[in-house]
Amino acid sequence: MTSSQGATLALTEQLIARHSVTPEDRDCQAILARRLSAIGFACETIASNGVTNLWAVKRGTRGTDGKLLVFAGHTDVVPTGPVEQWHSDPFAPTHRDGMLYGRGAADMKTSLAAFVVASEEFVAQHPDHAGAIGFLLTSDEEGPATDGTVKVVEALTARGERLDYCVVGEPTSSQRLGDMVKNGRRGSMSGKLIVKGVQGHIAYPHLAKNPTHLFAPALAELTQTVWDNGNEYFPPTTWQISNIHAGTGATNVIPGELTVMFNFRFSTASTSDGLQQRVHELLDRHGLTYTLDWSISGQPFLTPRGDLSDALSSAIREETGLETELSTTGGTSDGRFIARICPQVIEFGPCNASIHKIDEHIAVADIEPLKNVYRGVLKRLVA
Repeated sequence: MTSSQGATLALTEQLIARHSVTPEDRDCQAILARRLSAIGFACETIASNGVTNLWAVKRGTRGTDGKLLVFAGHTDVVPTGPVEQWHSDPFAPTHRDGMLYGRGAADMKTSLAAFVVASEEFVAQHPDHAGAIGFLLTSDEEGPATDGTVKVVEALTARGERLDYCVVGEPTSSQRLGDMVKNGRRGSMSGKLIVKGVQGHIAYPHLAKNPTHLFAPALAELTQTVWDNGNEYFPPTTWQISNIHAGTGATNVIPGELTVMFNFRFSTASTSDGLQQRVHELLDRHGLTYTLDWSISGQPFLTPRGDLSDALSSAIREETGLETELSTTGGTSDGRFIARICPQVIEFGPCNASIHKIDEHIAVADIEPLKNVYRGVLKRLVA
């Protein structure tokens, strides 16, 4: 084991040992800030409603012309689930068969440790680097994400701060470290639809209006609608029902209203406003009486091939020999907020097969290469 691998592993284990279940940080960011301060970062805590956020930046030493590359991530983790089902204490980093076990091992405390050690090594090797390095960390990524990264982005926007590149340390690899990175994410938009009818006795349907029957033709059309065809980076937009219910529970009562909860996962080939308009037009065309409330948890974002993807792909190839795949699959991430002030946002981290599961883990052999890839990106964009 090299000393650098030992440093990254030791820091990872130190972070895993902190019970930082969302929205708690439990001093994880303080641990990281001490390391960053020691190599010249100016560190600032931005707290909001019990959420801890860290913004840290180290400017280049050759004027202000250098680009700003930010490492972003979260110190909070999801709850453990039944602790008795774990083979070891989820907050006691444990080694078995070449794996490091613990909550946050893959999502994403190893990435955070690798960010910091990579920065330490890079600064030691390039003390006069031209570009700037930043860290944007939150303890509200696994929760509602209302007081975390979005608050830091708002603060930076008010200051006129703009990021040039951002690497988010989410676990993106599929089968092997480096085989996949995320250069965008689909948006997520949910709707709560209430179709109005008239309740009545089931033996006298002419005296009632069954909203389930009224909605059925519209439902058929919604399921068959092609919302878009996607594009080079995204699959087509999808519409799915997550919950549908009506009635009082009795077998002899026609329900008075039907509640339908649904979700769009949509790409940059569509807009949230456009999708909403199309749904309303469809429902109106079917003559329904209804209410429909919308909620958007994230807009889609996309980083086309460019400087950041080239640098990351090159660093992955140099370290692992793999040609990485650009992908937009999966759910949402805090990249959707950062993309508001950063034109190039890409996620890259360890294998994601065990995230949020019992016995979450990472291969110890992946820790050194992960750190080296992050350092390689710094060398290509900031030196």
